[in-house]
Amino acid sequence: MVDGASAETDGSPPDESASGSDAPGGSDAPGDDAPSDGDTDSIPDDEREALVTIAHGAVVTSGGVSGQRALTAATEFVLARGLGPTAYGVYALAWRIAQLLSRLVTFGSVPALQRYLPEYADDPRRRGVVAGLAYATTLGFGAAIAAGVWLAAPRINDLTVGEAAFPGAMRAFGFLVGFLGVVMVASGIFRAVGSARGEIAFNKLLRPGVRLVAAVAALALGYSIGGVAVGIVAATALLAAVAVPLAARVTGVVPSLRGARLEARRFYDHAAPVAMSSLGKVFQNRVDVLLVGALLTATAAGVYNVVLVLIAIAWIPLMSFNQLLPPVASELYGNGRTATLNAVYASVTRQIVTAVVPILAVLAVYGRELLGLFGDPYVAGYVPLVVYLGGVFVGSAVGATGWLLMMTDHQYARMALDWLLAVLNVALTYAFVVRFGLVGAALGTSLAIAAQNGIQVLLLRRFEGLWPFDRTFLTPLAAGGVAILAMRAVRAAAPGRAAVVVGAAIGLAAYAATLRTLGVDPRDRLVARRLAERYRTALRRRFRR
Repeated sequence: MVDGASAETDGSPPDESASGSDAPGGSDAPGDDAPSDGDTDSIPDDEREALVTIAHGAVVTSGGVSGQRALTAATEFVLARGLGPTAYGVYALAWRIAQLLSRLVTFGSVPALQRYLPEYADDPRRRGVVAGLAYATTLGFGAAIAAGVWLAAPRINDLTVGEAAFPGAMRAFGFLVGFLGVVMVASGIFRAVGSARGEIAFNKLLRPGVRLVAAVAALALGYSIGGVAVGIVAATALLAAVAVPLAARVTGVVPSLRGARLEARRFYDHAAPVAMSSLGKVFQNRVDVLLVGALLTATAAGVYNVVLVLIAIAWIPLMSFNQLLPPVASELYGNGRTATLNAVYASVTRQIVTAVVPILAVLAVYGRELLGLFGDPYVAGYVPLVVYLGGVFVGSAVGATGWLLMMTDHQYARMALDWLLAVLNVALTYAFVVRFGLVGAALGTSLAIAAQNGIQVLLLRRFEGLWPFDRTFLTPLAAGGVAILAMRAVRAAAPGRAAVVVGAAIGLAAYAATLRTLGVDPRDRLVARRLAERYRTALRRRFRR
């Protein structure tokens, strides 16, 4: 999950409800007292500002994340075609393990940046110390992980694919983890100060971009798995060396460890439980990758990796809206504006659902054709893909539950839940993979995502009174059903890859028409109108130049 891959949630600020109902603001659900159709004047100014800020960040981020997914898909396409199913499976397992470790290498530093840099906006010294602690923590854990991977690579190979090329690739990717962590921290600084473009440039575009360039160059020079791995490590190291000074120059947050001892306790009080949550999430929703490698074949690992490439596309809406939600939520919560936070949470979650439903529909209907682009052996991943999409839907439908837990200082509750479900998921996924193969891997992860996010949204309501759902969520669901019927009709009339573009276009048109017919929430219309005006003005100014 990402985490976009899983939504995360829980909390309990002061009750601002005059009537004492569970939802702040005194309504049974946040959208029930929404302005009537066509009426946006009654939306409070602070809510308008927050919604437009988050939506603008989502628009900017969606372009960056879409570019990231395109670059990632291109890299996997090149490698799948260039290496062949078995060799690609070996690479894919080593790469996925490195990705899992990269989730741990910052030791919760990136969420801590989101929590404290906005709070220390008027104190450059404390901002610098927080950034310094983030970098130092990441480098320390990166070195430890590289050493551990170097020693463990042969044993991992014996327990999984048993291929001669795996230990060398895994050892190279062990060094990659630290460099990825540095880039993530630099990107997190951009994000924490509200710069979506900086975070997108480094984390969403340049990071996968250098991997694609390195992979293509290595294959063109005749290298196989080992050469590809070394090339990716070298390119990422160069990116990390550029990212750190550039982030400091652009954001004004200059890393420093002077006075770090005074700041460290508060920093690690937030970062440590988040890091433990991340470790729990590795076992909770990424144990599938490890079990596929350990219990199935190298080819199966390659097929599952391609499934995850398509799944990553479905996480784009959640990731995009979560770009600027954490600092906005931190500010609202810190100022005691819980009612506004709840209204923003409800509106943003509905917008995420509206954006993700058509993506899920296209992947469900045309998944076989899309998997077939990587080669005929990868079509075997269609059923696992559809099963996994169920978890994506639940994770997206509850919104940014995990970020809200962290931004409302409930990181310990999240950590406990992560580990509780991690233990359960390891047992269930192991049983599912042994019994059902690749489908079992997808089923275990999908159930873990659904269980975690379902519990987290209940915890948010219990602790903070935050609750996103109301009847307006039914509109995109109904529109999605119409879109699926339209695409299935096109698929039946014109089967094959050639019908994918036409069918998807017709399905999206049916989705938009149904939304318009059923009616769009006034808050969503307000955001769309404000952003359209903003972009039109920006375009006019640019053309005048």
